[in-house]
Amino acid sequence: MTEDHGTSRTINLAFTGASGAQYGLRLLQCLVAAGCQVNVMVSKAAQVVIATETDLKLPGTPPAMVETFTAYTSAEPGQIRVFGREDWFAPPASGSGEKAPLVICPCSTGTLSALATGASNNLIERAGDVALKERRPLILVPREAPLSEVHLQNMLTLTRMGAVILPASPGFYHKPESVQDLVDFIVARLLDHLDIPQDLMPRWGQARAEGKRPG
Repeated sequence: MTEDHGTSRTINLAFTGASGAQYGLRLLQCLVAAGCQVNVMVSKAAQVVIATETDLKLPGTPPAMVETFTAYTSAEPGQIRVFGREDWFAPPASGSGEKAPLVICPCSTGTLSALATGASNNLIERAGDVALKERRPLILVPREAPLSEVHLQNMLTLTRMGAVILPASPGFYHKPESVQDLVDFIVARLLDHLDIPQDLMPRWGQARAEGKRPG
């Protein structure tokens, strides 16, 4: 887990319907452990994926989701807020709302398409549109294979608009011994991009700097 450095940053975190719910859930745990306030958005498809890929069963309403996520992450009361799919008064829905990075993890190819074309048909898409227009950090974690020309073009478009595309493609140079190690690889990179201290993964070259032999 990450160390608690007493931070009080706000992070917007959205779950969409791509496979890879474990990445988003682990990120949520780490953000909570780092002392962040987390605004959570969950698409309808993401609820299905989370129930399929994990043992976590999300209830249907935001208040009930808050209770479930709070118990899952051992968060402090009020540390996690969940906003409904059409809650247009949620802070992420407006540029005049609370300034915070947005991570969409996992990010479906449908969400990529919506963001690349400026659609705002639900709160997640609107939050992404706001992040782009306000030049706020936007990190997208797609998990799809193979990628079509449309997918690649949408990623290129979003990259040129300032988003960071961070595919769920873990490395192996850290010699993972479990699926959790592979998940942590990606989550560590996300925390790095959010400038949140993490101890999930050693830095590249850290072993050499500490006089340790690889392996």
